[in-house]
Amino acid sequence: MNFGIIGSGSWATAIAKILTDNGNTINWFIRNDKTIAHVKHRKHNPQYLSQVYFNTDQLLLSSSIETVVKNSEILIVVIPSAYAEEALKVLPREAFKGKKIISAIKGILPGSNQLLNEYLAENFEVELNNYFTILGPCHAEEVASEKLSYLTFSGVDENEAKHVSTFFKTDYINVVTNTDVVGVQYAAILKNIYALGAGIAHGLEYGDNFLSVYIANCAHELGVFVKQLMWDENDESEQNLVNYATSVYLGDLLVTCYSLYSRNRTFGNMIGKGYSVKAAQLEMNMVAEGYYASKCVHKTNQIVKAQIPIVQTIYEILWEHLSAEEGFKKIETLLK
Repeated sequence: MNFGIIGSGSWATAIAKILTDNGNTINWFIRNDKTIAHVKHRKHNPQYLSQVYFNTDQLLLSSSIETVVKNSEILIVVIPSAYAEEALKVLPREAFKGKKIISAIKGILPGSNQLLNEYLAENFEVELNNYFTILGPCHAEEVASEKLSYLTFSGVDENEAKHVSTFFKTDYINVVTNTDVVGVQYAAILKNIYALGAGIAHGLEYGDNFLSVYIANCAHELGVFVKQLMWDENDESEQNLVNYATSVYLGDLLVTCYSLYSRNRTFGNMIGKGYSVKAAQLEMNMVAEGYYASKCVHKTNQIVKAQIPIVQTIYEILWEHLSAEEGFKKIETLLK
């Protein structure tokens, strides 16, 4: 099986490690030719997870996304959602014909306010049965350290999702599958917003007791949004089969809110300490998906109309100049 990776950040590098550890040769799109030269010569990504060393005989590196897509049967898209449309728009409409796509994007594409599968269907005629998601809870840094992690693969055909997942199972990666393709993507989007809020709370010097209540309420709100988004009056029983206490929902929310590896928590912590959004972005030099996601979910919820006041308040802090202190005084009154 020929795998292609589109992206070169920390999560893309972690996925490259998983696949090459399993003996796969991968096509890898890295935009920067200097980075490609460094990987070839020094055998590691100079900017992300630099402790991970590769057998470069297993890497077919290219700064041409067209070449990587053409030479791959399964493509893993691991670009920050804010940049995905820009990267993919150079491809012809038939580029993904006959290929399987695995999304490792944890955000909404802000230009079109779409999930990746919606964007690919509209612009490249990718059918949902050829689309899969790979989600956590799983920090790239722990994959690099080979600490046991769990990945959830979602696909409308669970047998196909199980087949795809087998290429990622290692001594340090366990895999599980489900069929909730849209729900898991929105859960990942929302947990980044909530984690950013957890960081703000930490920056404002709230303690662990408050944070535990905050996260419990976030978990409830996440379920409310996804259920309302996915509601089908003709298939009520199917909606009740989703267990929002499992790892890809609650587990990913917990680790992203608590872990010091979480860039969304780190970004929020800076906001809570008084940094402007621009200053926090410059300081981190990494994308915090929750920032863009808060605006996208705000737009989406104008249609869905779910009761998600925590997300709304974080959106107001980030985009409408509500002070962090005032916003969290408001959140205090919402928690149960």
